[in-house]
Amino acid sequence: MKSQLQALLNTALQQLQAQDVIPVDWVNKSTLERTRDNTHGDWASNLAMVAAKAAGLKPRDLAQKLVDALPNNALISKVEIAGPGFINFYLQAQAEFVVLDDIFAQQAQFGRSQYGQRQKVQVEFVSANPTSSLHVGHGRGAAYGMTVASLLEAIGYQVEREYYVNDAGRQMAILATSTFLRYLQLNGAAFKFPSNGYKGDYIFDIAKTVIAAHGTQWQQDINAVFADVPADEVKNDAGEVISGDKEAHIDGLIDNSRRLLGAEGYNVFFRAALDSILDDIKDDLAGFGVTYEQWFSEKTLADDGSIDKVVKRLQDNGFIYEKGGALWFKSTDFGDEKDRVVVRDNGQATYFASDIAYHLNKYERGLDKIVNIWGADHHGYIARVKAAITALGLDANKLAVLLVQFVTLWRGGEQVQMSSRSGQFITLRELREEVGNDAARFYYITRKSEQHIDFDLDLAKSQSKDNPVYYIQYAHARICRVFEKLAEKGLSFTQAEGKAALGALNTEVERELVKKLASYPDTVQQAALAYEPHQLSNYLKDLASQFHGWYNDHMVLHDDTHTRNARLLLSLAVKQVLANGLGLLGVTAPNKM
Repeated sequence: MKSQLQALLNTALQQLQAQDVIPVDWVNKSTLERTRDNTHGDWASNLAMVAAKAAGLKPRDLAQKLVDALPNNALISKVEIAGPGFINFYLQAQAEFVVLDDIFAQQAQFGRSQYGQRQKVQVEFVSANPTSSLHVGHGRGAAYGMTVASLLEAIGYQVEREYYVNDAGRQMAILATSTFLRYLQLNGAAFKFPSNGYKGDYIFDIAKTVIAAHGTQWQQDINAVFADVPADEVKNDAGEVISGDKEAHIDGLIDNSRRLLGAEGYNVFFRAALDSILDDIKDDLAGFGVTYEQWFSEKTLADDGSIDKVVKRLQDNGFIYEKGGALWFKSTDFGDEKDRVVVRDNGQATYFASDIAYHLNKYERGLDKIVNIWGADHHGYIARVKAAITALGLDANKLAVLLVQFVTLWRGGEQVQMSSRSGQFITLRELREEVGNDAARFYYITRKSEQHIDFDLDLAKSQSKDNPVYYIQYAHARICRVFEKLAEKGLSFTQAEGKAALGALNTEVERELVKKLASYPDTVQQAALAYEPHQLSNYLKDLASQFHGWYNDHMVLHDDTHTRNARLLLSLAVKQVLANGLGLLGVTAPNKM
C-alpha cells in the first residue's frame, strides 16, 4: 500500500515540477509513514512541508496543490490536509488487504527490495584472536554481524562478510610458545608453567599433534629454555603481586624459544596452534550459521609489504615523524589525545600500523561502504583509525564502526565467569549445545549492539510466552497445525477461495493484523539501514503476539466456509511473514513444536 501511495505522490510532484511550482532539480527527502492515531487517517506525508521553501509557498498552500494533482485511486476514501501541512490519506475499509496479494505473489521474497542497488558493502565481524575457542562474548558479535549482513543483502546490497585473522603479533607468539612448553612437558620436562601462558587443555591437544607429526625432533633442554629469563610474578594469599614480572617472563621465554628452535622449528608450533584453533573457529561459526566470503590474514600485510607501503604514504602526506628512534603518526592533528607509534624503535610495526594497512586494503577493493563490528573495548580506537584513513586522503565517512557490548551469562541465578588465558570459559559451542542455535541467535540480537546483555539460560530454554523466540516460533507452528487439522477434517482450502472471502475479515483486530503484515518491508529496510536487527526481532514479537491474541478469540476453522477461508488466508500470510523474518535472523521456523 505504501508503494502505491508513494507513486501517487510522485505523480503529483512531477506535475507541479512540470508547472514550475517546484524546481525540477529539487531532491525529494520527504517521508510517508503510518499515522499513530487512526482519526488522522492511515498514512501521512510531509511532502508539502519539506518542499515548501523550494516552492516559495506556505506548506498548507503547497499541500492543497499536491492534493489537487493526486490521481484518483479507488483504494483511497479521502485525503485531508492537517496541522502545518501534512497530507493525510484515509483508505477504504478493504484497502489494507491488498498486501496479502503481495505476500502470496512474492512469498520468501516478500520484504526484500533493491534499495541498495547492488552497492558493495563489506561487513567485518568477530575477528577474534585465534588463540582459543570462541566464547559467548564472541557469539554476540557473530550473531549480530551475520544478521546485519543478511539485512543489508535483503534490501539489495552486495555484501561481503569478512573475518580478520589476527595471526601476527605478541598474542600469537605467546600461543606458539605455550604450545612449545606443553610439548616439552609431554616429553618429560618438569617446570612451572608461566602464569601468562595459555593454560587450557586444548594447548596439550595441539602439542600432541606436533608429537604425532614430529616426535621429539624439536625437544630442547629445559634449562636453556629458561636461561636468563626474568622471574615470573609471585602473588601472596590475597592475590597481590609481591615479586616478579609475568610480562617480562613470557617475553623471555618467547625469545629463547625462537632462538633455540630457529625459524623452521618455531613455525611448526605456530602453524600447529594457528591451524588447529582457526579450524575450530571456522567449524564453530559454520555450526552457528555464520559464514564468510573472506578470511583475511593480518600476517600477509607484513609479508607483502603493505605495512611499509602505508607508512610511506603517510610519510609522503606529512603525517609521520621520528622520535626516540620510533615512527609516530600525527593523530593529534585529527583530534586524538596523543600521537600514536606505528613503527617501534626496534623496527617492528605496531598493531595500529597493521590496522591502517588493512583499512587501506579495504578501500582499494572499491567498496561503497565498510562496516566494522568491534567489541566495546575498542571505543577509543575508532577516532585514530578514521584519522589515519583521512590522512591517507580517503573518505572516512565510508567507514561505519559498530560496537558490541559485553555479555553476562547467567545459569541458575549465578553469573558465569570467563577467562580465555586460564582456559576457564564458556564456549560458544557449549552455549549452542545448551540452548540451541535458535535461542542463541535470537537473544544475541534482541537489544541494541551497544547495550549490555544479560543472557539468562533458563529463560532461553523455557517454553513460555516469556521466551520470545519460543513464542514467535510457536505462532508459526500453530498455523501449520491449523492446516493439518483442516486436512484431518477432510476440508479443503485454496488461496483463491480465501481472497474471495476477504469481506469476512471485518474486525478492527484483523485490520490491525493486516497493517502489521504490511509494515514488514519497511521494518526490514529500517533495521538494515540503522544496523539494528532488534527492530526486526521486536516486530516479530509484536506480530506473534497479535496473531496469538486474534487466534485465541477467533475460531479459524469456523463452521462457516466463507469465514473459515478468510481466516485461513490471513493465517497463511502471517505464517509467511514470520518465516521470512526468522530467516533473516538466522532462526528456524518450525512446523511442529
